[in-house]
Amino acid sequence: MLSNTLNTNEVKNSSGTEVEFQRLSQNGRSTEFAQITEQPNLPHRLKISHQESGSGITRRRRSVVRFDKNVASTVDDTKVVTVSAYMVLDAPLGALIAGTELVNAVAEVLSFCATTGAATTVLFDGTGNGAVALLSGGL
Repeated sequence: MLSNTLNTNEVKNSSGTEVEFQRLSQNGRSTEFAQITEQPNLPHRLKISHQESGSGITRRRRSVVRFDKNVASTVDDTKVVTVSAYMVLDAPLGALIAGTELVNAVAEVLSFCATTGAATTVLFDGTGNGAVALLSGGL
């Protein structure tokens, strides 16, 4: 289980600066964190949820980690807009004895978004190959 306060470099922004979150609520298989220094009119939230379906060999779990950040529009500073980014793991738990392939799938997404392939450095600045595709709309 995650601690109630995420403040030891668990979350960083694009400049590599730590962003601290405090647990707001937990309900069943879902929890929500708020950025500790968020402005009341500009909430910045981290949500984690899990949903299971099926049984036996068809048992699956869908897990979501999602960030929603409300920011003032840079075109019209009177309008608040929401930027969302999330990752989903759809895991066929009933069909796999070990979680190796689940870990591999998560690692592949993370490395694609946070590296350029040639380097071994993890990038938080949005310049990883997958991050560039996400940010530019490129294929």
